[in-house]
Amino acid sequence: MSPLPPSPTRHVLLGYLTRELLGRILTTAAILLALMEVLALLEQLTPILERHQGARGIAYYMLLHAPLLVGGTLPLAVLIGSLVLLIQMTTGSEIAILRAAGLTTPGLTRLMLPAILALGVAGAVVDDQITPRTERALASWWNRTDPHPESGRGFWFRSGMTLADIGYVAQGGATVVHADLYQRDPNGRLLRTVHLNTLRYAHGTWTDDGGRSLEPTGATVRTATLTPAPAQDHGWPAGLRPTDMIRLSMDTPPLSVATIIAILRGHAAASQPAAALRTALLARLLTPFSFAVMLLLALPVVYIPPRSGTRSWLPVWCLGAGLLFVVFQGMLRALGNAGTLPAPAATLPGIVIFTLAVCALVLRIEER
Repeated sequence: MSPLPPSPTRHVLLGYLTRELLGRILTTAAILLALMEVLALLEQLTPILERHQGARGIAYYMLLHAPLLVGGTLPLAVLIGSLVLLIQMTTGSEIAILRAAGLTTPGLTRLMLPAILALGVAGAVVDDQITPRTERALASWWNRTDPHPESGRGFWFRSGMTLADIGYVAQGGATVVHADLYQRDPNGRLLRTVHLNTLRYAHGTWTDDGGRSLEPTGATVRTATLTPAPAQDHGWPAGLRPTDMIRLSMDTPPLSVATIIAILRGHAAASQPAAALRTALLARLLTPFSFAVMLLLALPVVYIPPRSGTRSWLPVWCLGAGLLFVVFQGMLRALGNAGTLPAPAATLPGIVIFTLAVCALVLRIEER
């Protein structure tokens, strides 16, 4: 078999595959994004209308929620878009022509990988820089428009050696109601408990309207009444802003790499365990490789006989393998978030196992 065509032809083929692949992936992503937006909107439509936000509120919600949904749709879009392109090329005898010209299956993969890896980097950038900002803005708007922010909105967070139990936040995080602070020494022993009734943020400073403190001293507990003052004087963690309170109040806030590193170093407050943060950090860095696995899982369809066409079940098996990869990665990440598995064991095995499985399958088919 003659070697692959000279460099100019390779560049033309690279450009063609990149353009066609990205076109199908982005089209699939747009369709999946629209479906997920509709489903998310159906769940939140009633609360939005009850808050008298109208069509403007619906559009605002959809716009700010879209980046988070993009991160969820892109992996499946890569799988489906790759399947569609490779099936069309196989049934249209393009794959057979390329093989006759000397292009092997690994060579085809190398030509398609740059587009997939670039898309993976773009997806990681969206997840890292855009999604955290839009989700905080959405949560802040949701909090400001909530007529009853006190109902079921309690949460905990830690800042240094201080644990905080917050009743709820209001006015977009600028008001904190019922804050209990548990101040500990480096060994974890309780030094003092502070209860602050209401804290308000204005001009870069938190102020409280008073409260009380409990300090264990030997066999007794010393109590004191706190007068209104800057909240930091009563042990409120320094550096917190309303946006931080909104982030801390969210169940699973999307975080940037910089924020995760700051939390792990103890420079920022956090409401999630360190194990979940380390797992999220490594998963973010491995995003392009996860996209590459999706491409590899679509690769076996190039071996469909052209006469079989769409009657072959191989695309269905490839799609099922992609969904299995998503589920498997999700299970491992859940174990990593719980601290049962270290971060590398919660993110790397799925990529390695499915990559090796596809390579073994391709080699076995090539040997026939």
